[in-house]
Amino acid sequence: MRRRGLTVLLGALFTALLSIGVLGAPIPYVVLGPGPTVNTLGAENGKDVIQVSGRATSTSAGQLRLTTVGVQPSVKLRSAIAGWFSKDEAVVPRELIYPPGESQQQVEQRNAEDFAASQTSAETAALRELGFPVQVVVKAVTAGGPSVGLLQPGDVLTSVDGQPVPVAARLTELIRAKPAGSALTVGYIRDGAPATARITSREQDGNPRIGVEVEQKQPHPFSLSIDLEDIGGPSAGLMFALGIVDKLTPADLTGGMVVAGTGTIDDEGKVGPIGGIAQKLVGAKHAGAKVFLVPADNCAEAVRNPQPDLPLIRVGSLDEALSALETLRAGGQPTRC
Repeated sequence: MRRRGLTVLLGALFTALLSIGVLGAPIPYVVLGPGPTVNTLGAENGKDVIQVSGRATSTSAGQLRLTTVGVQPSVKLRSAIAGWFSKDEAVVPRELIYPPGESQQQVEQRNAEDFAASQTSAETAALRELGFPVQVVVKAVTAGGPSVGLLQPGDVLTSVDGQPVPVAARLTELIRAKPAGSALTVGYIRDGAPATARITSREQDGNPRIGVEVEQKQPHPFSLSIDLEDIGGPSAGLMFALGIVDKLTPADLTGGMVVAGTGTIDDEGKVGPIGGIAQKLVGAKHAGAKVFLVPADNCAEAVRNPQPDLPLIRVGSLDEALSALETLRAGGQPTRC
């Protein structure tokens, strides 16, 4: 009787709320759910996701699927209640996705920019893995700056105080590692000949600098591009990088399996954490994934939100991801979360 009475009471309450329109009222929350997954080795809208010309590519029996989170931006109480009771969705404050002072359009524009940047970093990391190093090239020397007479446009910067400069971001880190006014030994290559210059950094905009503008170049004898629309954010970087390596090497990285994953990637191949791991795991399971590559910093959250029969493989870099896939192909057990 008590249970029946409670059911009647709750039913009456919901009927009353519905009658006054409360359940249809908008609230400051959004609902996160599994978004679409995409095979980076396949095609979308009739076009290859990863496009290569000028070099032969290989075909894989399996798939490398990036995963996404779907966002329901305008939520009414009815939808929020459904989301709270759903095992596949999450209801979060709207400000976590759309910060105060930013419109939905501004957030979507930033996500699009992050997505484009993730593609560039994926290409850089993958090509470095394939033996095409980055060149950090002096584009211009600041007039009156500390590098005048020491460096010139076209110089390829290779080291700072003996520490290698594999990418432009590392050059900035090495210069900022010592206070302004420090004398730095900068290695470079000019017209094919290695040399060094002793340059004293100066403070500019609150940071030590050596007064050069640089650009990254990565010469390779073929063209490479990624063509995928309607997805935002930086979290597809790892799966793009793996897709590029798979297409440009004879080995089938997948071993014939459906491999899903997520993770940002930087130019040096480091894999970073992402949001929405729980929803991405659901999407991967629905897509038939047999394993899921999880950024190391997301492992704890992933373990709290497992999907049945979907092993969680821990990866902290592109090298670790490639090693894990090699272990799987050999029938072994890579490091799990």
